[in-house]
Amino acid sequence: MKDQKFIEQEVIEILKTIFDPEIPVNIYELGLIYKIEITPSFNAIVEMTLTSPACPVAESLPGEVKQRIKGIYGINEVFVELVWEPTWNMDMMSEEAKLQLGML
Repeated sequence: MKDQKFIEQEVIEILKTIFDPEIPVNIYELGLIYKIEITPSFNAIVEMTLTSPACPVAESLPGEVKQRIKGIYGINEVFVELVWEPTWNMDMMSEEAKLQLGML
């Protein structure tokens, strides 16, 4: 059986394959993922935000995140919570994201 840290890394790898349609950077490097927790019962809890409340994928992106994580072997349940605090800003992007966008 996989351990929690291993599954958390798999979750991160999945998140790196999901992109915000308006910005050509994955949602993990973009800083939209605030929390990833794998519980002892192998449930995944993800807190995420969007670049703005008016984001056109506000209804679909959390569902996509949930479905993609559910596909990881060893995960029982997936809970995705969309949060607005703290408000996302460009400082939350990784250096890799800033490089991809020509900001560094």
